[in-house]
Formats: sequence, structure tokens, C-alpha cells
Amino acid sequence: MILDGKKIVLGICGGIAAYKALELARLFIKSDAEVWPIMTKAAANFVTPLSLQTIAGNPVAQDMFDLTRESRISHIDLAEKANIIVVAPATANIIGKIASGVADDLLSTVVMTTKASVLFAPAMNSNMYENKIVQDNIKRLKNMGYCFIGPEEGELACGYEGKGRLAPAEDILDAAEECLAPKDLKGEKMLITAGPTKEAIDPVRFISNPSSGKMGYAIARAARRRGAEVVLVSGPSYLKPPRAVTFIKTTTAEEMAEASMRHYPQSTVVIMAAAVSDYRPKISHRKKVKKEEARFTLELERTQDILQEMGNRKRGQLLVGFALETEDMLANAKKKLKEKKLDLIVANDPTSFDKEVTQVTVLEKDGMVEALPPLPKNEVAERILDKIVRAKKG
Repeated sequence: MILDGKKIVLGICGGIAAYKALELARLFIKSDAEVWPIMTKAAANFVTPLSLQTIAGNPVAQDMFDLTRESRISHIDLAEKANIIVVAPATANIIGKIASGVADDLLSTVVMTTKASVLFAPAMNSNMYENKIVQDNIKRLKNMGYCFIGPEEGELACGYEGKGRLAPAEDILDAAEECLAPKDLKGEKMLITAGPTKEAIDPVRFISNPSSGKMGYAIARAARRRGAEVVLVSGPSYLKPPRAVTFIKTTTAEEMAEASMRHYPQSTVVIMAAAVSDYRPKISHRKKVKKEEARFTLELERTQDILQEMGNRKRGQLLVGFALETEDMLANAKKKLKEKKLDLIVANDPTSFDKEVTQVTVLEKDGMVEALPPLPKNEVAERILDKIVRAKKG
């Protein structure tokens, strides 16, 4: 994974959102990263260094002139070891300092000294955030290559309602991964489908499957991190839509087909990870079907084969399909690969539905076959994208 083994310097500034840095540190550790915390003096008014050190597993740096065990100046040591510096929460004060080249405490000095990526997660009063000076400082830093995530709108601790809430810890983690990810998909326009479809029998019953959409959502997040412009067409799912993608919500196979084909011509890479219903009721009853007869016959008809239609209309797109099989998985996947004019197909079985770990076999049109070991779906997404990058390079 992107953060595995990375050294993250986590800067915490003085604000009520400082307590959320504890959850962020926990997520970084869970991603197998090392966390080296820096707290400003003001931050210590909101969360204790002991709490942060306990979670991070490393000492909390506060004094610019402390020496490390190796007798190195702390701000030099931290600036050099960091793969990325994440400042969360980032106050107007720290943003203004860095934008103006001021280094008068440990955190600002480390940020000014490092050559690593720097990610700011602002959190402050909404009026302060909207102040032209603050906005000019943020714009200036963005133009210089600094990364930003958030803030979000909502109720603030000061009683105001507006933009100023710290971004969720999961989004900050995702943004940190984006800062570090290779941008090998920059310039690609990717269309990705995910989740199940639902075909109504009547207003309260439907035909569907247990797909959660986790695989497609993971691919969409990873593709965006790697620089692609992403359109995600999703069937019904409880998952939170990935940030910074064009998200289109659909229900039926017909709706998914319409949305997908609308974006297909301008796409350069298409990944059809959705579990689309092959059949739908020929008649969808407007009222609930009552339990009156001993038998109820349901007549079905085929839905549109979106992937086949895309293969027939292919004009230079790299087309990736998924094959869900309960038997003869490789033989059926190879057949689908050829018949639908795919460049790549990912074969799996139904046991991975709604699970975090899956085992897939990837087949390429040149005959290459790779059976991956059981992996988290986020890692499988990266492996699929690696193959797409190699295929695009030819």
C-alpha cells in the first residue's frame, strides 16, 4: 500500500479540532506508516502530548532546539526523515507563516526545511477561512505545489455554521496517499462502474445481488490518486462516494447503461466492475403483488449487455471487464475476453461479495494470466491499474 513504511510527520496546531489528530494518527499507523508528531504550544491546550505519543508510538516534538538521541537538531532530523508532512488541523496562523516564509517555531521550521510533500488540512472559524488574506495565502501555497484537503461545511465549535470543519480523518488519509502516489494515469479519462443493479418486481420487491461496490470504489479512488479524471457510475451502495470524482448514482441496468454509454465516447480507459443484472421482470407491477395464489410466475427478459455494446463500439478505449463465475472460471473468462473485445478481464467468484479481501485472476488479451494471492481490495485495485499503465505504454 502507498503509506506502508512511510514516515509521516504529523503537525498539530492549536484549535478545537486538534483532538481529531488522535484518530488520524491511528489511521496512519493502521496503514503501516510511521508517525512522528509535532505539536505547537497552542495545540497542547487541546490535546495532551502523552495521548498523541501513546498512539503514535514515537515522541512528540515541541521544542525547536531539542536534540535527538543522535544529537541532531530536531527540526533538521524531522524534515529529512519525512516522506510527507501532514498538518491537521492547520490554522490560519500556520498557513500564513508558510505562505510568508516565516519559521519561528518547530512546526513552521520543519515545513520550511523539508523537501517532502506537505498536506494542509485547514480548520477554523468560517469567517476567518473566508477572509481574503487567508484565501490568498492558500492560493499562493497551492500554486507552489502544497496540497490541501478540506475544510468542510457544517456546524463549528464556535457556534457558527459554515465552511471550516476539519475534513474527516479518512479523507485526510486518502489525500496523503494521493500526494505520495505516482501520477502515471495523468491525462487518462476513466469510466468505472460499481455495485449491483436492482430490477423492480413491484414497489417493494426486486431482483439484485449482494455486490457492495467495494471493488469499483477502490479502483475509482486509486485511479484518481494516480492522476486520472474519473467518472464513477454506481448502483445502489451504502459506501461513501470517493472524493474528487464525478459520481453518478443509478438503480437499474437500463439507467447504468444510459449513464455509461453517455460517458463512453470521451473515455480512454473503461473498467466495468459493476455486477449488472442479466435479467429483469418483463412486467414491473405498480402495486404490491398480494400473497393470494399458491404459485407466482415471474417472467424475465434480458437486460442490455453494456460490456458487449462497448466492445462493439470500441474506438481506441482500453476496455476492462469482470467475470464472476461459480465454475470453469478461467475458461468462461477467456471466452468473455474474446467475445466482448476486452483488453483485460478480472475473474473472481461470489465468495468475495462485500468482503475486504478478495482473490482474483487477471487475464490479458495477449494471453498473459496472473492469479493474485488473497489481497485487500484496495491492493487489488492498484494491481489492476498497474497492468493498465503497462498496457497503455504498449
